[in-house]
Amino acid sequence: MQKNKMPVPTEAQEQMTLFSWAAMQSGKYPELNLLYHVPNGGSRHKAEAGRLRAEGVKAGVPDLYLPVARGQYHGLYIELKRQRGGRISEEQVRWIDGLLEQGYAAAICKGWQEAASVIIDYLQRKTEG
Repeated sequence: MQKNKMPVPTEAQEQMTLFSWAAMQSGKYPELNLLYHVPNGGSRHKAEAGRLRAEGVKAGVPDLYLPVARGQYHGLYIELKRQRGGRISEEQVRWIDGLLEQGYAAAICKGWQEAASVIIDYLQRKTEG
């Protein structure tokens, strides 16, 4: 007998849920209005992919950016993956490592809830001053 398992939400569904959550939390954390998606991923035709590369699109750039300084960090980058089954590429790891070296907070999160928790923890840090 097979158990009824709910399907794992796609990365896009996780991201849409995170942005819905952020909109609902923006009264308490107005900085969430600055959270945005970096549309670097997705499958594209060769010609479009080539044009985007020429325009500066780079593989591995994290999905989300919150341009809000907290503590010693200039801002927060998040690579959002599915709760199960998302693969982290070498380029993504290199970007996360490079951003950390440059004074940004950066995280790889599985699912919107983990990302929301990372964002709240980040926003609750004290600002330097």
